[in-house]
Amino acid sequence: MLMAEVGRERDGELIDRGVMKNVLQMLLEIGIDSDAVYERDFEKMFLEGTKEFYRRESQEYLSRNSAPDYVRKAEKRLNEEKSRVTHYLSPATEPKLMSIVETELIAAHAQSLVDMDKSGVVTMLENGKVEELRNMFDLFCLVPSTVDILRSAVCEHVKRTGRQLVQDQERVKDPVVFVKGVLEMRDKYDAVVEDAFRGEKKAGKKVKEAFEHFINADSRSANYLAVYVDELMRSGLKGCGEQEADERLDKAVTIFRYLQDKDVFESFYKASLAKRLLGGKSISDECEKVMVAKLKAECGYQFTSKLEGMFNDMRISKDTMKGYKEVARSSGDGEGVEIDVDVLTTGYWPSQGAPQCQLPEAVKAAIEKFDQFYLKTHSGRKLAWQTSLGNAEVKACFEGRRHELIVSTYQMCILTLFHGRGEVPLTLSEIKESTGIPDGELRRHLISLCTPKHRILKKASKGKTISDSDSFLVNSSFTSKLKRVKVPLVSMKETAKGSDAAAGAGGVPKAVEEDRRHLLEASIVRIMKARKTLKHNDLIAEVSRQLSGRFVPDPQSVKKRIESLIEREYLERSEEDRKTYSYLA
Repeated sequence: MLMAEVGRERDGELIDRGVMKNVLQMLLEIGIDSDAVYERDFEKMFLEGTKEFYRRESQEYLSRNSAPDYVRKAEKRLNEEKSRVTHYLSPATEPKLMSIVETELIAAHAQSLVDMDKSGVVTMLENGKVEELRNMFDLFCLVPSTVDILRSAVCEHVKRTGRQLVQDQERVKDPVVFVKGVLEMRDKYDAVVEDAFRGEKKAGKKVKEAFEHFINADSRSANYLAVYVDELMRSGLKGCGEQEADERLDKAVTIFRYLQDKDVFESFYKASLAKRLLGGKSISDECEKVMVAKLKAECGYQFTSKLEGMFNDMRISKDTMKGYKEVARSSGDGEGVEIDVDVLTTGYWPSQGAPQCQLPEAVKAAIEKFDQFYLKTHSGRKLAWQTSLGNAEVKACFEGRRHELIVSTYQMCILTLFHGRGEVPLTLSEIKESTGIPDGELRRHLISLCTPKHRILKKASKGKTISDSDSFLVNSSFTSKLKRVKVPLVSMKETAKGSDAAAGAGGVPKAVEEDRRHLLEASIVRIMKARKTLKHNDLIAEVSRQLSGRFVPDPQSVKKRIESLIEREYLERSEEDRKTYSYLA
């Protein structure tokens, strides 16, 4: 009778709970000092019946309804069973009852609920059903082991979405679009963790792992992030308030945290920072310094020491130029070409490696004057002029029309060759011989002077390329509405945006690969000097731990560096165990 009444109540009928309570209380009291009668004559049968009821009902309901409907039904049933305990069951029955109900309603179907087609976790995430996902999370929290199924499903979905973004990016090939897509994803899934998972740290960690997985699967991610920050510093932060700018830089740093190859990012970031500083392209020096400070907070002083050195060089250069101009004015030696020089410390700035070109005589004279001034106050130093950098203002006259052309140093060298030649052309080989500009750069700078919008020179051949037999002539009919005309350079195929031309294996720039070899060897020697003797696997693990802040070392690379150090007699193998190394003082 008692079981029948419970069944009727579960089917939605009203029963007399007072009678139920009195009967069950009587069974408890018959047992005198124990619940033996209650447990034997009612509880055992009740729990078995409950298990069978919910096993059957959950399977049937799940087959006919959506995941959110099932979650609501399960919550309702759980509350009903708690109410049953409150009104007529023994309090001692509650943990046993709830364990059975939670097992049959939640644990038994957790995976099916998560994976359910058209209403499971993926559908909830794609359609922004945060409240439904939160309800599922709250339900699963009653059976902690099932929550990991939910976390893993979200993690896998983020990985899939991230891979799609990477594949889309391969078609679009726009680094800024890629990073903005990652940031939009991050904002979306941060909100999911905060709202649906109630800010749970384990869920946040799973999402972070998913982002790290797909971001580091694409070797270009570090480069793309550097290009994105470059875009922010050149124009993206224009008009932003201090707080908004700080928030946008914080988001970029969050993506930086996901990167394993932080040294690759540093390499590209340093190159773009150098261009901004030397070209005066940054919209705010303060924003530049804030970004470097954020990177320093993430990775320490060693990571940003060269970047900070670059800012220091620019500050000192301004003071140096101020002193030079004062000396030039006071000595009455202000005639000739006026130059503005940035003195850079070799170790801080990206290595150019370009040979020095032949500068016009007037520029050479100005350089010699600066050399004398600088070396008089900085004895023992040597200045190496980077003619592949910099720009110049060239005054030009086209059939009576005067313009000031803002060009690169190489373009200045090319244009001055045409001074006083009239209609006499110059061939490519003649220009190359007279200027000493490398062939690739020469062609790039020449084609930039021959574009339809800025056709300062006319070339003999048609098309966008330059042939070996091409000749060039000043375009005397050149016109522009502007008095000051800036001549932009055409982009090279091997520019930082989307190219791996300067990269070694796995998309890592060759300069970074070289730095990694030195870092690996320094780390191995440092560890072995402290430990004296160490097994192979333990050494690789310790090296990986020490360098994880900059990059994740490949075990094969570590092994090669160990072999190199053995050859150079920094280490030796133990005679007893060939997998054990000893440090040689």
